[in-house]
Amino acid sequence: MEGIKETNFTFPGQTGFYRGKVRDVYKFDSRLVMIVTDRISAFDIILPRPIPHKGQVLNQIAAYNLEATSDIVPNWVESVPDPNVSIGKICDPYPIEMVIRGYLAGHAWREYKIGKRSLCGVALPDGLNENDKLPNPIITPTTKALEGHDLDISAEEIIRQGLILAKEYEMLEDYTRKLFERGTRLANKNGLILVDTKYEFGKLDDIIFLIDEIHTPDSSRYFYKVGYDERQSNGEEQKQLSKEFVRQWLISQGFQGLQGQEIPLMTDDIVYSISDRYLELYESFLGKPLIIDELGDALKRIEENVNKTLKKA
Repeated sequence: MEGIKETNFTFPGQTGFYRGKVRDVYKFDSRLVMIVTDRISAFDIILPRPIPHKGQVLNQIAAYNLEATSDIVPNWVESVPDPNVSIGKICDPYPIEMVIRGYLAGHAWREYKIGKRSLCGVALPDGLNENDKLPNPIITPTTKALEGHDLDISAEEIIRQGLILAKEYEMLEDYTRKLFERGTRLANKNGLILVDTKYEFGKLDDIIFLIDEIHTPDSSRYFYKVGYDERQSNGEEQKQLSKEFVRQWLISQGFQGLQGQEIPLMTDDIVYSISDRYLELYESFLGKPLIIDELGDALKRIEENVNKTLKKA
């Protein structure tokens, strides 16, 4: 199976369409139909080959986590009529992503390694190693770029630029910390460590909603809990379930999304190894393997399930 690279449906009552890095979003008067494809991006670049089953994994893990955090903050999802599809409210998104980090990994480590001791206005202590647990989780927001790379930004700059009102930003920070705490507990229950993640928020009728996916391997980084301390003490790489291993593979091939760099060849072995990681995370989270239908027509199934739901509305 090659995976779903894109969709091109025309649904009754559809008023718009947007193709993101991973999602195909169909707009209606007051609702969104979000189809999670098998596309994969890294360094804000869409890679040339889709990853089989990735969309189902992302959508179902997101649905599970949105339901598990709905007592903290309301979210946009109203129904999940298909493994690849979520349908819900249209919210006016805030122009930033709320990134929260419990460990020094990924982008934060790359900045720290070159000598930076402040990230988005948050001070970091000396003497830390890659993947060390931080004294306390830190919030390091980014701008939401329509094209190209998202950029780090401090809370002070967000408020100074008028991107978000100070009072509302404080609410977003509070939601972010509570969501991360809940996500950490859920991950721990499944033998995982939630290293860092991002949340996106929007408003509808003056109410703040959690939008997009949460706690998925595309939006979060996970380490295996078993062996973490030993690997850290020995200076070994942590075993992780996230997209970071894709970024590291690209870096090893000389690609970091910079101008003039060529995306390395994605062999079948690379594609299926990435797919296996996503399937593993699904099983870790939901306690059961993903039911895979290799023979069915996924696009036909998606279209039928969306149309059934739209008719009921």
